[in-house]
Amino acid sequence: MSLTYTAGSLVAARGREWVVLPESAPDMLVLRPMGGSEDDVAAVFPAFEDVRPAEFAPPSAADLGDQRAAGLLRTALRVGFRSGAGPFRSLASITVEPRAYQLVPLLMALRQRTVRLLISDDVGIGKTVEAGLIAKELLAQGEASRLAVLCSPALAEQWQGELREKFGIDAELVLASTVSRLERGLELGQSLFDRHPFTIISTDFIKSTRHREDFVRHCPDLVIVDEAHSCVAADDPAQGAASAATSQLRYELLRRVCADADRHLLLLTATPHSGKESAFRNLLGLVRPELATLNLETPAGRAKLAEHFVARKRADVRKYLTREDGLADDSLAERTAFPSDRRTKDEPYKLTPAYRALLDDAIAYARDRVEAAGEQGRREARIAWWSVIALLRSMVSSPAAAAQTLKTRSESAAARTAHEADVLGAPVAADSADNDRLEGMDVAPGAAETEDAGARLRELAGRAEKLVGAAEDAKLKALTRHLKGLVAEGYHPIVFCRYIPTADYLAEQLDGKLGKKTKIAAVTGTLSPQQRLERIEQLAAEAGDDPAVRRVLIATDCLSEGVNLQHHFDAVVHYDLAWNPTRHDQREGRVDRYGQKRDQVRVITMYGEDNGIDRKVLEVLFKKHRQIKKDLGISVSVPDETASGVTDALVEWLLLHGRQGSQESLFDLDGHQESFDRVEREWNSAAERETTSRSKYAQRAIHPEEVAREVAAVRAALGGADEVRDFALEALRDLDALVRDPHDGSGDFSAQVGGTPAGLRDALAATLGNRLVEEDRAIPFRTTPAVGRGEAALVRTDPAIGAVASYVLDSALDAKAAGPRPARRCGVVTTDAVTTRTTLLLVRYRFHLTLPSRTGERQLVAEDARLLAYEGLPQRARWLDDDAAAALLAARAAANTHEQRARNQISRDLEALPDLADHLAEYGAHLAADLDASHRRVRRANEEIVRGLKVVPQEPADVLGVYVYVPSQPAASVSPAPASTATGAEA
Repeated sequence: MSLTYTAGSLVAARGREWVVLPESAPDMLVLRPMGGSEDDVAAVFPAFEDVRPAEFAPPSAADLGDQRAAGLLRTALRVGFRSGAGPFRSLASITVEPRAYQLVPLLMALRQRTVRLLISDDVGIGKTVEAGLIAKELLAQGEASRLAVLCSPALAEQWQGELREKFGIDAELVLASTVSRLERGLELGQSLFDRHPFTIISTDFIKSTRHREDFVRHCPDLVIVDEAHSCVAADDPAQGAASAATSQLRYELLRRVCADADRHLLLLTATPHSGKESAFRNLLGLVRPELATLNLETPAGRAKLAEHFVARKRADVRKYLTREDGLADDSLAERTAFPSDRRTKDEPYKLTPAYRALLDDAIAYARDRVEAAGEQGRREARIAWWSVIALLRSMVSSPAAAAQTLKTRSESAAARTAHEADVLGAPVAADSADNDRLEGMDVAPGAAETEDAGARLRELAGRAEKLVGAAEDAKLKALTRHLKGLVAEGYHPIVFCRYIPTADYLAEQLDGKLGKKTKIAAVTGTLSPQQRLERIEQLAAEAGDDPAVRRVLIATDCLSEGVNLQHHFDAVVHYDLAWNPTRHDQREGRVDRYGQKRDQVRVITMYGEDNGIDRKVLEVLFKKHRQIKKDLGISVSVPDETASGVTDALVEWLLLHGRQGSQESLFDLDGHQESFDRVEREWNSAAERETTSRSKYAQRAIHPEEVAREVAAVRAALGGADEVRDFALEALRDLDALVRDPHDGSGDFSAQVGGTPAGLRDALAATLGNRLVEEDRAIPFRTTPAVGRGEAALVRTDPAIGAVASYVLDSALDAKAAGPRPARRCGVVTTDAVTTRTTLLLVRYRFHLTLPSRTGERQLVAEDARLLAYEGLPQRARWLDDDAAAALLAARAAANTHEQRARNQISRDLEALPDLADHLAEYGAHLAADLDASHRRVRRANEEIVRGLKVVPQEPADVLGVYVYVPSQPAASVSPAPASTATGAEA
């Protein structure tokens, strides 16, 4: 007759011990290994396999460790937890340690029955991590079963990597390039959105009618929308027809997705306003229909919005959980290592005589063309206008771009009306701040209005081709000088260009010019999004670990939004001046973000001092943009139509007066001053709105004190950064690694693991790379979570730290394990830290949780590790509080302990463990009550969620370690220990 096992009980099967999970049945047990994760769960059939009750064996007095044994074992145990008992089910199983401020959206989400959030934190704060935390938590709790991320195709691979590497969510890419392969694997009548529970979907791909309808019918219960501002259109007649139509298609899709009131929805955007109230209201309407018409001028309206909206700037979170946030002290203070500032410098260059002559002739051609077209009609005038702008922009970009443009037909030439000419010409020639579709925007535009460019344009193209190289291209020569300076200072710069021919030209011309130790690569729109990321990783791999090697990336704006480049690059050079400062912010935001190791990011903006337009764009648009940012501490976008009005005025003046005339003061531009005055008014208005909105929409739903309480609970259960660093340092040394600790204040150290046990080497090779371990190269262990390839972060969720902890725990539990064993389950320490004989217990508790959800109750088994300590003999134990128990881990031996005496001391406590059972059970009941209160506190805004919540401790608890601390100056009635060779605790 087979036995019946309750959830949480221990069984022995297949040569190891397991925890029985609630999904078990009498004829099939669902088991998780002790300390294992959900990925290790297995099904066992008692009728066919040997399954028997297991009792956790007590420690042995014959296996004594030293003074550090308890701390090492405790940390190894806690690092190994993947199923914590607290209200955040996911934090123990992810490979990123979230910042405290990143828990705010998670706390907001857990207080909603159906999660609906608009997360609008600033660029680089970590919206992807915040969304990933919520998604992982909802999946872990059973509140969601399927996930879809809607994003730009250029960001799809990045999202896939983030979800897989940081959150263990393996999502399938649904793109135009992958859908055929995915559909071939479907069964008859099956939707690919049912076949693949986790998907990352291109917003452009899903717009097609067939796929849109399929997605709406089979939409997952959790949807994340990245760059959500691109999915709503403002009620703005100035918006381009093509852009408005695209936004409308996306908006209609999301509106249908959001119509299901039970669907979880996360909208992510760093620019929810963009200066347009109607677009912001449309976004709010997707979150909750009633928010679209909410009166945000009233406290009640803002309080309602605060339940669903979070928007913070870097200044709000750079220092968090401090006294300034209303906390009693700074014990939980967290300082996030954003770069402190951008060191920006404008660098002018002057054209060579030959280039000046070419540009003057091009301007003369452009003037003639515009005048002639103006007499032919409005359609012809608009075609000519966009052709001229394309010509001028390419001409000042590079000889390569100029030659390509002069030989290529204008995009707007095919237009049938003036309006159509604007629709076709504007995206290619302008730099829209709201343009979320950067694909194809880096192609050199055309200037010719017929297939045959004409003799005059062909002559200009031939002259442009002869200007290639530093001898005649002063801009290239200046760039080479700036890059040499950055490289010499140890920077790894990205050079941003407007056009593909320019990027390719620079990559070719710079090759070999920046030193033998400099690696150069180019990334443009000719590569697919995945190929772009591969090219960047290839560049990083070529640089390797040599600190003298520098990386230089030449890129177009296909990389200016969304892609994270902060781990490989730390400087930005704007080779081509954009005609909207927001585009520069987007470029710089790729490296100036959380995870950037440098405290200061270098930015160089190149501009033509005498090319007729750059200097004025810099003066009118960029200096105003920088002044507002300096005054407010935030970046305020200039509206696209405002920026376009300015550049149009400048181009008109250039055509009327030529390159030399355009060097006059801005206030001498008769007839165009109104354009500049309008910029001033509209930008000041936008700045005022932004300042008001920061106060009006400040995050007030979750008080920092609430965050601090949960952060303290999480750190108590899972450990903090200092504990992990000390553990890794001591464990690696004890495992015969060659450790180098520079003691430079950074906390970083390195380790060569060639001398460690084979099992540890294999585990580290799987996470850090075979080559690194096989060649016994130094592995950097860094205190920052932002680490590169082949490096380990000193956080509990890092895979390399997990490998070390797993080995330490397994070897401690196996007294017969060969090789070094840093942690032991017993120890006796003679110390000055106590005045009375004190015993420390390391106890593992298991809890059976009943968690209510929208889909019914979910049964879970979770684990927790606790330190308990008592003074005196076990039979008359005087129990200490938790802080006093934890303080014993810092106790150091003051004298050697005789081996026999140590065994006698520890045996007394081991034999009396049954006498402690009642107290251990009582402590477990208190823990269960605290956990119950914690779950209810986090979800307190939703009574339906907490109704039926239950936390029950599984008895008996497992005593993993017993450690006795003996005072170095015993009482007079106690005979001193005889001196002898020490074993166990040593000084």
